[in-house]
Amino acid sequence: MEKLILTGKFVFSCQIELLTGLHIGSGGQSLEIGGIDNPVIKDSKGMPYIPGSSLKGKMRSLMEFYHGKIEAGNIVSVVRKRDNIVRMHICDDEDCLVCNFFGRNHGSHDVLQTLQIDKLERDREGMYVENKEFTNSTIPTRLIVRDAYLIEDSITEEMRENLDTPYTEAKSENTIDRITSAANPRVTERIPAGAKFNAEFIVNQYDTGVSDDTKYLNELITSLKLLESDYLGGSGSRGYGKISLRNIKIEFRSKEYYEKGVEPKTLEFDDLKNIDPEKLSQLL
Repeated sequence: MEKLILTGKFVFSCQIELLTGLHIGSGGQSLEIGGIDNPVIKDSKGMPYIPGSSLKGKMRSLMEFYHGKIEAGNIVSVVRKRDNIVRMHICDDEDCLVCNFFGRNHGSHDVLQTLQIDKLERDREGMYVENKEFTNSTIPTRLIVRDAYLIEDSITEEMRENLDTPYTEAKSENTIDRITSAANPRVTERIPAGAKFNAEFIVNQYDTGVSDDTKYLNELITSLKLLESDYLGGSGSRGYGKISLRNIKIEFRSKEYYEKGVEPKTLEFDDLKNIDPEKLSQLL
């Protein structure tokens, strides 16, 4: 890559509708006696929201699997402590769709030559780890994900009658000991099904000698389709976090938009499945 020129920005805005309850934990909050021991994250007004980091992290994880990037030699350890190993994909392939879309962490990283944690925990001579420098491979991320804020009137009065706080429900859960049958109850706070959030995703379009065109816009749409078929937040395998994207608006803001105020070209879709990839080229 000999040049990197920003040629425009795709702005993808939509509403995220919860089809089942959503829990994205806040962490670091004290437990009150008789209170909720697993609260959701809230903004300064006390309303729940979806952090952009939660959206982007989940989307990246899904695309790493989708593009077949979860394999030894293609995974780095971003956290490697005795009781906690966090692994993700980073590589120096100039054509890697995942790294080019979501970005690479600069500096050096431990590239894992095995995905088996037990081998890494016993590794004393570094035979399963290769330290590699990625600084020369870094480019700016193409994807920006905004925090998604609650549409307050999506929490209807009828819904509030069945909620435990103005915006959330308290879901009681039990873990049962298989031997003694003893219950270990806890209460988890969830944003209820039916709540909606305004979301925005920005895809930077670059010219690196070859124009991106709509290549990475299509990557965004693919990642969001995967997210709809998966889950957001915690406890997804137990029914939490199913979402749907509605009222989609995609516009392309070229350099002329910023220099001369030229109106951006816009396309609108009811939902993801109605997006016609062939129509996206009309934005350019």
